[in-house]
This record gives sequence, structure tokens and C-alpha cells, in this order.
Amino acid sequence: MKIAVGCDHGGFVLKEDVINCLKARGIEVVDCGTNSTDSVDYPVFGEKVARLVAKGECDKGIVMCGTGIGISIAANKVKGIRCALCHDEYTAKMTAMHNNSNILAMGGRVVNPEMAVRILESWLDTPFEGGRHISRVNMFSEIENRED
Repeated sequence: MKIAVGCDHGGFVLKEDVINCLKARGIEVVDCGTNSTDSVDYPVFGEKVARLVAKGECDKGIVMCGTGIGISIAANKVKGIRCALCHDEYTAKMTAMHNNSNILAMGGRVVNPEMAVRILESWLDTPFEGGRHISRVNMFSEIENRED
């Protein structure tokens, strides 16, 4: 598995722990930056990760900013992306199980590094349930393709 990881300055505090967790699991990591706490624009990094996932160059993605909100919005603007903002293990499990999310978003000012690793592990360890959720996930694509 190959996972793209990206953050802004507000999510930088979580990035090293996230990458270490992924590597400990034998997962290949594509680091999309940023590489310091210097102020940068989160949409740039959300889009970088999302494009890699949407093109199939990475299997999944993880994005982080101060709250996780802005970077998740940016990632979700890319067609085919289902980025879910999670602040606990339960929401991470449910988005994997029911929404088949392909990008996980977290907030560096909202969750501490230990919780971020638990959220990440819950998301990675939970398979998509399929069944009745398939048609609902397919509706996301239908919405993306609708022209008003």
C-alpha cells in the first residue's frame, strides 16, 4: 500500500507521528509537505494529496491542518475524493466502514499525536462494509458528475 501525506503548518506537529506509524506498518509514504511550522496555504497540500489518490498513484491519503477543516474541504474539491475529517477512533472507523473514505483528515490543534495515531489505525484497520453502503457511496460520484 502507498499513502500520500500532506499538511500545512498547523498539521505539521502530527505529520512525523503519522509517517512513523505508516512506515512501522510497512506502508510506503509519499510526503507531500510541508516540512516546517512556517505559515503556508493548506489548499495547496490538500490538493497535492488528493490528486495523487484520484489518479491512482497512491491508494489513500492523509491530510492535516490546524483543525482539519480547511484541508479536508480542499481535498474534497478533487473529483473522486472522499475525504473525512475525524477527531476520534469511532468516526474514523465509521467513515472507513460506511463511506469508503480514501483520505483521512485530522487537526493538529484538535487531536494530540497519540490520538492521531489511534485514529489512523482505526481508519486503516476497518474495511469497507459494502452492501447497502455501495449505492450510497456511488451517489457521491453521481453528485460530482451532475450539471445544474
